[in-house]
Amino acid sequence: MAGHSKWANIKHTKRAEDAKRSKIFAKLSREVMIAARDGGGDPEANPRLRMVLLKCRQANMPADNIDRAIKRGIGEDGADNFEELIYEVFGEHGVAILVELTTDNRNRTASEIRRLVGKNGGSMASIGSVTHLFQRRGHIVIPKTAAGEDRVMEILLELGAEDFQSNEETYEVLTDPQSFEAVYKGLESGGIQCDVAHVTWLPYVKMPLNEADAISRTTQLLEALEEHDDVKEVYTNAVFPE
Repeated sequence: MAGHSKWANIKHTKRAEDAKRSKIFAKLSREVMIAARDGGGDPEANPRLRMVLLKCRQANMPADNIDRAIKRGIGEDGADNFEELIYEVFGEHGVAILVELTTDNRNRTASEIRRLVGKNGGSMASIGSVTHLFQRRGHIVIPKTAAGEDRVMEILLELGAEDFQSNEETYEVLTDPQSFEAVYKGLESGGIQCDVAHVTWLPYVKMPLNEADAISRTTQLLEALEEHDDVKEVYTNAVFPE
């Protein structure tokens, strides 16, 4: 029986991992479709599509899935139905949250997100009350094993990155959103591999959480939002202890 239980746990874990991967790929497919719909299916001529494809590579999304999503975006029915939204949310303890979504039914999604937020102790915020607490920035993380600091700094100075920080195991780079792609491609052309490269929302003011209840309740709300099928990204100013 012990062996049977172990196998059952392995199968359960694998199903959970497969389901998570499947959900990630489904969300990325929407992003690919919308990018291709709005700017065409050629990544060289569509900067937004290039950025989405970067996310797909980082998630190890199969090439067949990407090709199907591009084809749907440029020709077949489906992509035209999707629109992009940003919801602003306040969690407990004053935590600010931005939620990016893609949906084919605005009313259904609004109802579901409102119910989900309320169930997990949060509240929907008025337009602008959360976004002004964040700034839009390109964000790149480079492992220190990829290159020496002088080499990275040399490339970044040429490309016009806004900020650079050397951490214990990584270099962290911030850029203006418009120059993000040029900086990333410059690093890539210089043979420097990046662990993270995306345009994101970064908080101006961070909200440290130290009490166990605050950490638990905030984590619960963030995870519930991320699990929703229409949610693309969740950003917060909450800072969790190590």
